[in-house]
Amino acid sequence: MSVPLAVVRAAFESLQRGDLDACAGHLTDDFIVNLPGLPDPLHGRDVWRAGVQAMRDGFPDLRHTIEDIFAAGDRVAVRLRFTGTHTGTFQDVPPTNRRVTFTSIDIYRVTGDRIAEEWVSPDMTTLMRQIA
Repeated sequence: MSVPLAVVRAAFESLQRGDLDACAGHLTDDFIVNLPGLPDPLHGRDVWRAGVQAMRDGFPDLRHTIEDIFAAGDRVAVRLRFTGTHTGTFQDVPPTNRRVTFTSIDIYRVTGDRIAEEWVSPDMTTLMRQIA
């Protein structure tokens, strides 16, 4: 297994355990977050943590399944399926107690033994339809 692939897998294993500190430890100090709809990237582990925490606040039982993962050079592509229950407020939508499932396709750039940048493309339309 390539180093970039092993690093991304280890980060997702930490995330699945709910260990955000361990997961953040797999990120570089100057980690870059690229999100659809934003003209400029965001920077820092705190930005990443805030995004993950917002998901966990809205869906405390959120779990992911890696459906595909592969690496080429310093890049790792991951196709994920998320499932959870909307028991907390998410993007100003009060809890509905509905089960949700949605996918995301993410690309990660790894430098050394840390993730330096991510491009995430979660299917927010499908997610929001399930809780609207």
